Amino acid sequence: MKLRVLLVDDHKMFREALRALLERSSEIEVVGETGNGIDTLKLVAATSPDIVCMDIGLPGMNGVETTRRLKAAHPTVKIIALSIYNQRRYVLDMIEAGANAYITKDEASDELLRAIDAVQRDRSYLCPDVATLITQGISRHDKNSATPVRLGEREQQVLRQVAKGSTSIQIAARMNIAVSTVEVHRRNIMRKLDLHSVAELTRYVIDRGLDHE
Repeated sequence: MKLRVLLVDDHKMFREALRALLERSSEIEVVGETGNGIDTLKLVAATSPDIVCMDIGLPGMNGVETTRRLKAAHPTVKIIALSIYNQRRYVLDMIEAGANAYITKDEASDELLRAIDAVQRDRSYLCPDVATLITQGISRHDKNSATPVRLGEREQQVLRQVAKGSTSIQIAARMNIAVSTVEVHRRNIMRKLDLHSVAELTRYVIDRGLDHE
């Protein structure tokens, strides 16, 4: 069964470019497109997409509020945020609203298919330029925080890989350790940081990492 994708962006040419990109895949069906938030909610109800590619800067009701309302009404729909911005406030706003992935429009042509693959597997995804800012911020937080969280060296390495959107299997391969060991590190990180989900962990690393705009 094909993945059903709805495109939401107020620039028609950008939507057309995304549609052309997605329609190259035999596993994806674009079920509709729109340029505003109110129509998005109506289209989701009418077309039942699996994934919504959501622009943040929509006219009227913006992408953050549209995402919040959409997730409240249709919690299983995955949201991929699209934005020209990679600053902290935009990333945090969309994640808090319920977005599962965040990619910048500059990287959309390369990253959208990767984001779709990740979210349909129930994983979070951040494009490389956002992920890089986050991991750089983690390093600064480790060095500069007055009350740093005491994570071991391996845990810090795993944390940085998780912040980039890597899976446990990918992290295990890169670090040359067992997948089960990665899972132990992840559980220890969550316990030490008093977090209870990958979404909360993502919020944590963004909140402490993206401290420059």
